Amino acid sequence: MDPKIIVALDYATAAEALTLVQRLAPERCRLKVGLELYTAAGPDFVRMLGARGFSVFLDLKFHDIPNTVAQACRQAAALGAWMLTVHCHGGPEMLHAASAAVAGMAARPLVVGVTVLTSMDADQLMAVGVSAGVEAHVRRLAALARECGLDGVVAAPTEAADLRARFPAPFRIVTPGIRMTDSASDDQRRFLTPAAAIEAGADYIVVGRPITRAPDPLAALADIERGLPA
Repeated sequence: MDPKIIVALDYATAAEALTLVQRLAPERCRLKVGLELYTAAGPDFVRMLGARGFSVFLDLKFHDIPNTVAQACRQAAALGAWMLTVHCHGGPEMLHAASAAVAGMAARPLVVGVTVLTSMDADQLMAVGVSAGVEAHVRRLAALARECGLDGVVAAPTEAADLRARFPAPFRIVTPGIRMTDSASDDQRRFLTPAAAIEAGADYIVVGRPITRAPDPLAALADIERGLPA
């Protein structure tokens, strides 16, 4: 089984997250642990999810000097992370270090590079000195990630088709910014529905609020599963 849906456990406490996790099954979805929950619950929570059979996407977006990032990647691997994130803006030396840090491990995690956050648009990029535009910048960072040995990238679903055309499998495309047709966009600026993201070329979709804030999270997960392309 290779579940395409990664449920984002964007909760403030382990207890809140476990309320949902206890109702989920590893064969139906993977789980994302991000900064908020990891800061609150720590590495033991990641280990516990792995012990329950879940593939854990540890989304901490490492961005530091190369040695520090390399050591952090090794620690994430030791926790049993299935996939982890580093920021492409850390540059080629850092990205090479992240890739090399887990090379040859028996249970090697996938290392994917964060391109441009889905909360950002052209104006936001311009404010930090990037004038190329969102799509061109994402494309450039994805090329850098591949050159540095990363397994794929995290990008908005609106960029998935362009990236897939340029970077064929097994290069992975992970897309947050997933919203249903009747959902509020919240802080996402570049988003698509689950089916549209997969059809565009995404390998995995990260779904948070459409599931975690739904009146019936399991029903919401089932609805998304039914709507995905075969």
